[in-house]
Amino acid sequence: MSRLLVLCSALALSANALALSLSDLSQSDASGGLKDALTQGAKVAVQQLGKPGGFNDNPDVRIELPGNLGKAAKTMKLMGMGAQVEQLESSMNKAAEAAVPQAQALLVDAVKKMTVQDAKGILSGPDDAATQYLNKTSREQIRAKFLPIVKQATDQVGLAKQYNAFAGQAAAYGVGNAKSASIENYVTEEALDGLFKMIAVQEAGIRENPAGAATSLAKKVFGAL
Repeated sequence: MSRLLVLCSALALSANALALSLSDLSQSDASGGLKDALTQGAKVAVQQLGKPGGFNDNPDVRIELPGNLGKAAKTMKLMGMGAQVEQLESSMNKAAEAAVPQAQALLVDAVKKMTVQDAKGILSGPDDAATQYLNKTSREQIRAKFLPIVKQATDQVGLAKQYNAFAGQAAAYGVGNAKSASIENYVTEEALDGLFKMIAVQEAGIRENPAGAATSLAKKVFGAL
């Protein structure tokens, strides 16, 4: 029994000696590890969403017709027009899938601009604190560059024409303001929401399992949380 107690004590001392707390990390390490993890999360999210079916086959981020048009779509499905609704929503999701890969460089650049002063506060925050920070500080800049890419993608598949035609048909079912929304703005916002949602999933995963981080510095930093 005494040998077992000695062994347990030795293991406890060893664990205490090896364990790091967030306060033990330098600002440089905290910032570097956070940036590594967030860059990893952004790249994985882009890869997941930027492939065929990345949006359309994922119920968590799939883009559907908005507001009253969405309600009209349900009615039109009941009227035997489900194929048209599916084609329109499929085109919306394909437009987002086509645009998302172009956002990777913008996201990585936004991560690089994160200051060391913010890093420890983000690390001690909720599971999506880094994603929230990235969304809050960079969404406008990303949107400004993302929107033309989405518009080009929607133009290539004739999405605006499809959308306006559907809105005109939906008006026959008493849906107002159907033509007031810009389809490229809507798809852009939905694509950004989906992208940040997937980045948050990656961030939470790394916080829960630091060993899954891609770099040793990120493992070290998130292991200290």
